Amino acid sequence: MFTGCSTRSRKTNVRRSFRIASIVPSSMKRITNRKRVLVTGGAGFLGSHLCERLLDCGDDVVCVDNFYSATKDNITHLLAHPHFELLRHDITFPLYVEVDEIYNLACPASPIHYQLDPVQTTKTSVHGAINMLGLAKRVKARILQASTSEVYGDPKVHPQTESYWGHVNPIGQRACYDEGKRCAETLFFDYHRQHGLDIKVARLFNTYGPRMHPNDGRVVSNFISQALQNESITIYGDGLQTRSFCYVDDTIEAIIRFMATPSGHTGPINIGNPHEHTVVELATRIIEMTGSCASIVFLSLPADDPKQRQPDIHLAQELINWTPAIGIEDGLRRTIEYFRAR
Repeated sequence: MFTGCSTRSRKTNVRRSFRIASIVPSSMKRITNRKRVLVTGGAGFLGSHLCERLLDCGDDVVCVDNFYSATKDNITHLLAHPHFELLRHDITFPLYVEVDEIYNLACPASPIHYQLDPVQTTKTSVHGAINMLGLAKRVKARILQASTSEVYGDPKVHPQTESYWGHVNPIGQRACYDEGKRCAETLFFDYHRQHGLDIKVARLFNTYGPRMHPNDGRVVSNFISQALQNESITIYGDGLQTRSFCYVDDTIEAIIRFMATPSGHTGPINIGNPHEHTVVELATRIIEMTGSCASIVFLSLPADDPKQRQPDIHLAQELINWTPAIGIEDGLRRTIEYFRAR
């Protein structure tokens, strides 16, 4: 995540957090049976849904975000909840809190956002992972890393299994995100091997749904926004590249189930919908569902854009008994309703 505050104020916030944490002994007896759960990137699209679900499960939730690509609108309805706490913080700086579980979701996930400041994107994945792993080590918390299908790059293996090492350009424009997430996975497994840390690594594939940023550059949000405004729908390349779209409720269900698996089930595990769609097919479907009169315009394909994306989810089916329940038609309908209401 990125920050809009000055370096001086960030250092002050870190010192203040440390002073507060120092006066509360970590050995202090619990006064509640509720789990204390930290969600980094908790005000983002995926994080806000996760915070909401964890509160429904009866947990105490600490939502951490610096609002670089997130908006407080995503969590406004949670602010009055007695077991929800919001903390503005950039995880490239240490964080001192007492928690039982950590979901590390912090990092801009759309090319528009993560390519705007690529150095900071890499720092968020790498320094952020180091800081969150250090916190988990100190408080002996289980920690989940929200990795990505982008670790597979432009894959030579289809569909992608967890054993595939990927085909990633380490010096391309997407590398700040792709290689940053790959390095974060390395750090998670090294902390597990070296320190015995209880880790979970989930590779998420193209999640969509309500609370997506309308201008984040991802195909579902782009196409819906353009269709509702009767603007030209922009497709990069010939549109025959494929993606597999997983509705946000299904993704959250899988993440929570994976976090609950016994220690030793580290992953990585693919979480996504195995049904594959071309980009042209998605655009045509959205035009029909919105009743739009938008036309389709084809533009040049960005460098290193993956031509295929489809998860093999056999491991998720076996380990957490999970298969996506919401089809593309139902998921798009719910997402279109959200965008239309905005």
